[in-house]
Amino acid sequence: MSKLGLEQFSRSQRISHFIVLFILLFSLQARESLARNLPEFTTLAKENSPAVVNISTTQKARNISNQQIPNMPDIPEDSPLNDFFRHFFGEGMGSGGGQSISSLGSGFIIAEDGYVITNYHVVNGADEIIVRLNDRREFVAILVGSDQQTDIAVLKINAKGLPAVKLGSSKELEVGEWVLAIGSPFGFDYSVTSGIVSAKGRSLPNENYIPFIQTDVAINPGNSGGPLFNLDGEAVGVNSQIYSRTGGYMGLSFAIPMDIVVNVYEQIKVSGRVSRGWLGVMIQDVTRELAESFGMNNPEGALVAKVLPESPAAKAGIKVGDIILDFNSQDINMSSDLPPVVGTTRVGDTVPVRLLRGGKEKLINVRINALPDEGQIASTAAATIEKAVTDNRLNIDVVDLTNEQRRQLELDNYGVFVEKVTKGGVAQSAGIASGDIILLIDNKKVVDSKMLKNMLISLPANKAIPVLVQREGGPMFLAIKIPK
Repeated sequence: MSKLGLEQFSRSQRISHFIVLFILLFSLQARESLARNLPEFTTLAKENSPAVVNISTTQKARNISNQQIPNMPDIPEDSPLNDFFRHFFGEGMGSGGGQSISSLGSGFIIAEDGYVITNYHVVNGADEIIVRLNDRREFVAILVGSDQQTDIAVLKINAKGLPAVKLGSSKELEVGEWVLAIGSPFGFDYSVTSGIVSAKGRSLPNENYIPFIQTDVAINPGNSGGPLFNLDGEAVGVNSQIYSRTGGYMGLSFAIPMDIVVNVYEQIKVSGRVSRGWLGVMIQDVTRELAESFGMNNPEGALVAKVLPESPAAKAGIKVGDIILDFNSQDINMSSDLPPVVGTTRVGDTVPVRLLRGGKEKLINVRINALPDEGQIASTAAATIEKAVTDNRLNIDVVDLTNEQRRQLELDNYGVFVEKVTKGGVAQSAGIASGDIILLIDNKKVVDSKMLKNMLISLPANKAIPVLVQREGGPMFLAIKIPK
């Protein structure tokens, strides 16, 4: 190879080495930059772990005797069959003695003078509650009070100068924000797990008063009652529930917002119980079909299906068929948004409510009362079938209600009983079922079967019309569309 060729080869090698070196340096810088952008949890965990506690409870088990099990013969105490039954029914079986049931959970110190927060379900029914601190000190706790509807319990231990968590606002949390949990899953004390906020304002079945924070933080049995922290080291929630088909973590965890926790804590600390705001309505979601029937461009708000007598809603003039769009300056996008907003409203306050009635917005003021201790119980009537009237436009058979049936159902002087629904007809397509009571059509009361038939004759075709029916679960709106 010529001298010129060697020089060119050497130059190209140097260029290649330079490119490789540049790529390596760039990769290292990119990794360092990525590492710098990831959250750093060590300081957060170290500073907040002392305020987190382990909670263990004991509960005396109810003895199970041979006579308490149906069709169980009287087995002698020395019989080998006793070992078999004790294996399945517990050591208390047939022996007259009892055994204690233990459970574990988590909690955190909310005040340095010994107040502790945990879940209601962690301490419910406990005969003894032991709180163990990060420094391994143990205290027998007193249950100050609890609230089943928000799953919060307040404990008190005899200690001063304790490390307490720094409280944050759950309202300021953003979806996608990093959060961290500290607790005792499966009894492994002070386990730290992290993740992000997956969603806010989640509504879960049978949990009307909690707009849950959903996260993907690993939460398992034993984490219940423990705190959820943001990156500023502020407690923004209480870990409460998981969605699981196996009993273990599956990527869906739910925490009670700290704003609700603080409200419950302050009420329990002062009075030992929780007073919750009450509006006195039964509501449902506005579906796309119902939105069309009420002349709305988009489905939103909470549709009022029933107004309870003498309730704050009734006194303020809220009516069945109203759609609540805004309560106390807070938007109501779905029906599940309303109960927690009403529940956290201070009893005795008068608040503005913006609603849609007859296609027009209306603003009214409602004075909130305390939620009654016992809920309203819906009664159903055993309908005595009288003369059936068939309506071919809806494909249903209806009968008039007696005065006694209307009294039992609190219907005053209106409503007709649906005796039969023809398969494949308009009514069945809308969701009307046998046993329903039709109360309103297009927001007009249905007094009897004759009036129903006349009302249906005048209804326009191919247009969604709201129909209010009452069934065992309570009143609900449906949307019917009668074809030409």
